[in-house]
Amino acid sequence: MDEPTDYGFDTLQIHAGSRPDPATGARQTPIYQTTAYVFRDADHAAALFNLQEVGFIYSRLTNPTVAVLAERIAALEGGEGAVCCSSGHAAQLMALFPLMGPGKNIVSSNRLYGGTVTQFSQTIKRFGWGCTFVDTDDLDAVKAAIDEDTRAIFCETIANPGGYITDLDALAKIADAAGIPLIVDNTSATPYLCRPIEHGATLVVHSTTKYLTGTGTVTGGAVVDSGAFNWSANDKFPSLSQPEPAYHGLKFHETFEHLAYTFHAIAVGLRDLGMTMNPQAAHYTLLGMETLSLRMEKHVANAMTVSEWLEGHPAVEAVTYAGLKSSPYYDRVEKICPRGAGALFTVSLKGGYDACLKLVDNLELFSHVANLGDARSLIIHPASTTHRQLTAEQQVAAGAAPNIVRLSIGIEDPRDIIADLEQALAKAGSPGKATSPHSKGTPATSIQKKAG
Repeated sequence: MDEPTDYGFDTLQIHAGSRPDPATGARQTPIYQTTAYVFRDADHAAALFNLQEVGFIYSRLTNPTVAVLAERIAALEGGEGAVCCSSGHAAQLMALFPLMGPGKNIVSSNRLYGGTVTQFSQTIKRFGWGCTFVDTDDLDAVKAAIDEDTRAIFCETIANPGGYITDLDALAKIADAAGIPLIVDNTSATPYLCRPIEHGATLVVHSTTKYLTGTGTVTGGAVVDSGAFNWSANDKFPSLSQPEPAYHGLKFHETFEHLAYTFHAIAVGLRDLGMTMNPQAAHYTLLGMETLSLRMEKHVANAMTVSEWLEGHPAVEAVTYAGLKSSPYYDRVEKICPRGAGALFTVSLKGGYDACLKLVDNLELFSHVANLGDARSLIIHPASTTHRQLTAEQQVAAGAAPNIVRLSIGIEDPRDIIADLEQALAKAGSPGKATSPHSKGTPATSIQKKAG
């Protein structure tokens, strides 16, 4: 389907990228479970390998089922192109791969999923890359952290775990002034709540594992390119602006223009890194995305109801949901996420670390899992799980102090969600000091920073 610009979101989430199967007429996108594709002849094969013709070569690079998903995500995000890969973490490395080199660095928000903090603070060092973490509400700190070797700014639209909303427009202006791209992880918001490209983002990354699929069945990731960045404006991005030896000196930006990044991500990134999404995973995600808008509306409505109830509970110290008027990020909702503040937020308990563990252990409807974005309600205690590898200081900065639990509110009946929380909070015990596995007996502080 060729997507007219006037098609609405609800139509695109069902139809974008999808065409009846030419061989059978199948209306639903088939699972093309194949590793390789027959070439018409020797000239056809040569043209594909020289990037002179678009087509399918080998499923490490492209696959028809995965290609439909990439096209659909790009359409929903308002991007020029997209590439899908095996997980959200793979998408982050894929996003950085064409931009970076030994000695280069990124500037990143310090309010991120714990695994991303570890990937950026530890793993990428093995490639000779660096990362400076800053509070992205402090725009002067962001500017000060950028140097001549900085190649991108990275943030999350709705930060995991706290649900804090980032001022994407302000960061985009800083990135533009520095001549570098803004990369936005839009997993927690989805393109239904926010389209970062409309706020100046160059690249958008997703863990499709989460809300896009919505069923907790498969992992996946995606990188969407706005197509608007001038990769040849300076010499910072030679992978895109300079001759590529593996393709006989082809210059990606000169040759493919607004699709340069997407072609590079496939022809070099997937070719060499091999972070391939399998076609069955793509199929599950395509099915999930057909109801994305319906699910997100229910997620947001439930999150609003549950967060308001929690804010009034005597065992609760604070709730970080940006949809609450008490949130320092409340004013950003209309600007960045006008359809709602998502369904991810944290709750700090007066009973501290031990009360958090008791709450998790006594819930019945909620699932205790290391995931978010399912149709069902989920809970986790970040300090002892997803953010356990961080220092106590990093946990607090990320919004994952030891007295905090993260909730991903599902689409169940909100009365049942509240009833489950109520009975578990009653069993969680009386208030006490919040302690950390990093430092037993040390009071922990939940952050509620003023948005700039």
